[in-house]
Amino acid sequence: MRRNIESWRRGWRRGGRRWRRMATIPSWRLTRPGPGARNTTWLWDQILEFNLFPAEVREKEMAFYLRHLNTFGLPLDNRKEYTKLDWEVWTATLAEKREDFDALMKPIGRWVNEGPSRAPLTDWYDTVSGKQEGFQARSVVGGVYIKALADKELAAKWRSRVER
Repeated sequence: MRRNIESWRRGWRRGGRRWRRMATIPSWRLTRPGPGARNTTWLWDQILEFNLFPAEVREKEMAFYLRHLNTFGLPLDNRKEYTKLDWEVWTATLAEKREDFDALMKPIGRWVNEGPSRAPLTDWYDTVSGKQEGFQARSVVGGVYIKALADKELAAKWRSRVER
């Protein structure tokens, strides 16, 4: 077991070094299929305090995302204007500044309140039209609660209630 843990940590460190290098290449952002894997890894790094990714990498990525917001959210990548709701919230949770988090969440609120679909909360929709692309009522939508886990004070508050 101990050997597995050490192997896992080495892999994370190698990946962290590679992603730090790649994050300095402007064309890398929003060009690779599956950017959510990168952001969710960064978020766990932040939550678990491994500190494999320096804050400036997240700040550069955040500045890029803030420049690419559409009416109803942040596109998942450069192939189309669609996004995934859980990925957007995970991405917003990476923000160091509250105003950046709010800026990324505001279009999601607009989509929920003004979007054309009245279907149960979809996690895949177009960020320009607000139209549902496919999925609805999937369990991944639970990912919208990641901010509660990432917020140390809020997480501690709820943990203490469970421990009583």
